[in-house]
Amino acid sequence: MLLPDDFKANSKIKVNNHLFNKENLPSHFKFKEYCPQVFRNLRERFGVDDQDYLASLTQSAPCGECEDRHAVLFLCSYDRKYVIKQISSEVVADMHSFLSDYHQHVVNCHGNIVLPQFLAMYRLTVDGEDTYILVMRNVFSHKLTVHRKYDLKGSLVSREASDKEKVKELPTLKDIDFLNVSQKVYVNEEQQKMFMEKLRRDVEFLTHLKIMDYSLLLGIHDVGEEQISVGDAEGTNGATSSLLTPFYGQSLEAQGGHLRKASSHGEYDPFTDVYAIRSSDAAPRKEVYFMGLIDILTQYDTKKKAAHAAKTVKHGAGAEISTVNPEQYAKRFMDFITNIFA
Repeated sequence: MLLPDDFKANSKIKVNNHLFNKENLPSHFKFKEYCPQVFRNLRERFGVDDQDYLASLTQSAPCGECEDRHAVLFLCSYDRKYVIKQISSEVVADMHSFLSDYHQHVVNCHGNIVLPQFLAMYRLTVDGEDTYILVMRNVFSHKLTVHRKYDLKGSLVSREASDKEKVKELPTLKDIDFLNVSQKVYVNEEQQKMFMEKLRRDVEFLTHLKIMDYSLLLGIHDVGEEQISVGDAEGTNGATSSLLTPFYGQSLEAQGGHLRKASSHGEYDPFTDVYAIRSSDAAPRKEVYFMGLIDILTQYDTKKKAAHAAKTVKHGAGAEISTVNPEQYAKRFMDFITNIFA
């Protein structure tokens, strides 16, 4: 049983010789784990084995370095099972405030959520400089390539990928891009109902906490493209196909050479790829979808209310701006996501 103090506790991590070569560590190196009992309990509820988790983070160096538009650093564990996000000290404080409610929600839902699966939070201090990191399960597959990805908020104001973004190997497309190409998610009625029930429950939880500005991250794996990309990757010239671009748009060569042959016929491990849904038999092509909520720590505070007022003046009272109160945001978001299905 977790106690209130567990949500405040921290612990220092011992550095084991078999995981790190101490001779290669800086002379002044500290590593602190926040709320270890709580996160250990969350990992258990999410079906993450502690030994496997530690092996993923320590067996080989993380890969796929990338910065988002807020200059936030992302990495993937070498096996692509986990996302490692650099966060600010303010986000650490937000997580401490959020964690108790989040844990209770996970317990109530028996770990069956589309929210981010938060697995650990750490502070690394090297020569007096602090770096804070948050570890989450990867929404996308550690085995299957994502060929298209969308960040969906249900807003149509400034919700189109820039020309600079669109030329990337794996651009992050947005709501208007989704509508412009008449993209749809083809799953059967039961799968759609199950997903929407989980999503509605999670969005109600976020609304209760006055949280808004979250997104649905949607990744699409095309089984037909996968088979082409595997053939290209095994070609005589040894080139890595752009179709093998992993989670954050890095080539597999940039990920330290951890080249994996994609699973045939869109196969994935449901115990690891928990956000995955296979397309229905009626779909025009065989696909696998990965869908999860991201960026769930933004509260509708004074700063957001001021942004709402400024954008309303600029775009008009009826404009579908993203910065609105949590109740309005949730309704618009759910209406949009309901319509992404065929």
